[in-house]
Amino acid sequence: MKRILLPTLLLAPTVLFAQVLNEPKIALRNWATGLSEPVHATHAGDSRLFVCERAGKIKIISDSMTVVTRPFLDITGPVNSGNGEQGLLSLAFEPNYQETGYFYVYYIGASGPGVSRLSRFQVSIDPDSADVASEEILWEYPQPYSNHNGGDLHFDQDGYLYLSLGDGGSGNDPVGAGQDYLEPLGGILRFDVSAHDDTYLIPPTNPFAYETGSDTLPEIWATGLRNPFRWSFDRVTGDLWLGDVGQNAWEELNHWPAGDNSCPNFGWRCREGFATNTNVDQTDCLGASAYVSPLAAFENVATGGDCCSMIGGYVYRGAWYPHLYGQYVFTDYCSGDFLTFQAGSMSDVDTLLMTTNTGYAGFGEDASGELYAVDQLNGRVRKIYDPCPMADPVITSLGDLLTAEPAGNAYQWYLDGEAILNATGESFWAPVSGNYQVTVTYSSNCTLISDTVSFIASGMSEERRENLRFFPQPARDELIMEWAGPGVVVGLSIVDAAGREVMHPTWPSGIQRASLGIGTLPAGAYTARVILKQGGVVVKPMVVAR
Repeated sequence: MKRILLPTLLLAPTVLFAQVLNEPKIALRNWATGLSEPVHATHAGDSRLFVCERAGKIKIISDSMTVVTRPFLDITGPVNSGNGEQGLLSLAFEPNYQETGYFYVYYIGASGPGVSRLSRFQVSIDPDSADVASEEILWEYPQPYSNHNGGDLHFDQDGYLYLSLGDGGSGNDPVGAGQDYLEPLGGILRFDVSAHDDTYLIPPTNPFAYETGSDTLPEIWATGLRNPFRWSFDRVTGDLWLGDVGQNAWEELNHWPAGDNSCPNFGWRCREGFATNTNVDQTDCLGASAYVSPLAAFENVATGGDCCSMIGGYVYRGAWYPHLYGQYVFTDYCSGDFLTFQAGSMSDVDTLLMTTNTGYAGFGEDASGELYAVDQLNGRVRKIYDPCPMADPVITSLGDLLTAEPAGNAYQWYLDGEAILNATGESFWAPVSGNYQVTVTYSSNCTLISDTVSFIASGMSEERRENLRFFPQPARDELIMEWAGPGVVVGLSIVDAAGREVMHPTWPSGIQRASLGIGTLPAGAYTARVILKQGGVVVKPMVVAR
């Protein structure tokens, strides 16, 4: 996969580049274990997480590491899970599920290659148990092969239900589904299921809703897809983010803006990734401009890459991790790489978040926008979190004293993009004007940098310098400091010859004279700095003897 690795910030003079600062990081912690081939997770508008097991059960995760023993729904009987790409593949709750109790599942039924089936169920009087007898089959279609079944269900912001379907299977789309507007396979279908009976309506904004000819299918909303197994809508913008599993060359990440119902054609089987698919007859194919190009393409293992099955994720819209907000998180089944794009930037550069084990088959989003990764091979759901959950550090100033907030474990200050030697404290006296930044390390995996602050140093206030007196000189264990001039002292600091703040005692409010214990200071030359409430800093040298 193409990636940018995060740089190591050295505590030595170096140049900082803003485009790689505070990029998001993620880590994974177990949220539920002991599941059997989980492939999909979602929420019902409350605190629970619902997980589809491929064999045909839906389990409830009621809290961290707590799985309700009895399945919410068990349809292992009608579900055909004989092939690895068959089974119960996804689940979607109506946006007003808390009032209606209706939810929808997509699974492969019947024997052999099976049929793609979209069904509606209703919850029973027990909120943790569905009524298995309430199934209403709304739509189904025979599969020519056992693979490429697509598999995701989502409602959009208008309340319409979307179902993604693969091209029918085998290789290189032998039935030509991807470019056939009468063929539901190889596309995304859009339904109005608000009638709550065994039928559905065609949304009036579907691209072919009012076509009277016989060359289009009114359910089709998008086409040109090979196997769109996992995709989602951004809950804020409504944009579509879609992973499309490739053939032997490229894995695709696709994007489509909300509100555009013009039937995007993503190019399969004529194109794979950004390239022409030379394995098929191009006679009926159009030029590249006729198709929607992917946002990014990743090299398949068959051609030397490390990807085999693009797993689309979600744009993070939760409240816990500010650096992840607006980031689209996705992965690949074989690589184990978790990556991100900044939603809205449409950059062609992806960022590697982390690398872990293979076998992640999906993602989940809970009611508050927190994200989860579904580990099919290891039977677990893992919560995605940011090891740097705090906001970026900020620089505050009191006179010439710059301070990093919130406090951390280690610091490095920068002036005009270069590290300041030995400037490794929480605060730093700015001797000259310029553009200041600070990195703050909060833990071994968390170093953040502040925005740049353009700071004008006040320097020494020569006319007031004589009003600052201290004795004895040289001092040993105690220093008496006295301010004899106009103005109120609000701050005091002692800085060593290297510019490091070594003491920052509190000056008592309204007091003109203060006693300072300096018994811990080594002998040497220091600078005393007094900050005045009315503005300005008074600076005067002093000596400590031993």
